[in-house]
Amino acid sequence: MNSAGTLRVSELAVCLSLFEVGSTTLFLMGGEAKQDAWLAMLAGAFTGLLLLCIHLGIHHQEPDLDLFQLLRNHMGKILGTILSLLFISYFAYEASRNLRDLAEVTDLTLLNRTPLWLVSLITIVVVSNTVRYGYRVLFLMCMMLFPVMVLGYTLISVLIPSTGLLHTDLSLPVMENGWGPIFRAAFPEMISFPFGQAVLFLVFYPYARNGRNLNKVVIAAYIITALSLTFINQLIIFVMGPQIAMFSTLPLLQTVQLIEMTEVFERMDALFTLLLFLGLGIKLAAFFHGAVIGLERITQRSYKKWVLPMGIVLYGVSFLSPTFTEHIEVGRGFTLIYISPVFQIFLPVLLFLVILLKKRMKNKKTKNN
Repeated sequence: MNSAGTLRVSELAVCLSLFEVGSTTLFLMGGEAKQDAWLAMLAGAFTGLLLLCIHLGIHHQEPDLDLFQLLRNHMGKILGTILSLLFISYFAYEASRNLRDLAEVTDLTLLNRTPLWLVSLITIVVVSNTVRYGYRVLFLMCMMLFPVMVLGYTLISVLIPSTGLLHTDLSLPVMENGWGPIFRAAFPEMISFPFGQAVLFLVFYPYARNGRNLNKVVIAAYIITALSLTFINQLIIFVMGPQIAMFSTLPLLQTVQLIEMTEVFERMDALFTLLLFLGLGIKLAAFFHGAVIGLERITQRSYKKWVLPMGIVLYGVSFLSPTFTEHIEVGRGFTLIYISPVFQIFLPVLLFLVILLKKRMKNKKTKNN
């Protein structure tokens, strides 16, 4: 893939925003903190912002190199290749999870008589076709869908209070049990999903054209998205209450189904399902792109040759969990606690320290000479 500055910074920021939204609205985030879920989300978002600053710091050391090139340059060819393969596996696994999420949501909401394997097959074929045309198509698609996503979630955020569903007293008392439940809900789960997943964009930053304003625009997009997600998440608490919301399979969908404005807005759940499909599809495509770009970097073979094999792998891996319940338990439990922090926190921080150390040693050597 040619990385000669083919993206506007605004396109990168919009894609990051939609990527963060992705499948986040599918779940109640910070449910363990109950009515203080908003505080848990803000704590997770703040930590995610620090990670994003580290990612941007890594990028600005060598702006022309993506994540895989940086790993091979600074970690050595062998270790760098091994770490690149691990990141490719991580991106592929996250893509497969989004594929399963999309298929399950389709089964639960619209096509309950259509086999799961068929829904997944159609989805992966459509997304693979998008990936085949390169990252440029993904970012243009995000620009086209951005107004739809903003309008849809704004409409939901306005209609819920205007139809009398909002009960702000359900978020009281604030910090009833102190900071303990808030921190337990935020760390590491909230960082791992969704905020820490922005590590993927280390693959895309080099494509930005004249990235002088990259930091400001990306950080602004991240903050606005994090605050919006926190507000939308808290709407679930305001409507359903923390106790009921915690045990709901699709809490925001159930919340939206309660909206009733006769002869004005009907079947708002169809709108929300569309927004979910778009978010999941974008996130799936973004992780898919990250995986095939990595394979191109390692093998020096065009990413297009890896689209079909990777699509087959994603399709197969998406069925590893026999049931949706187990799929959620693995993804929101073991993966977020033990796997994601390695790729989102440990390895990026290690890479940043190695780059800074090598840069310092080089400057010292130059000064001595």
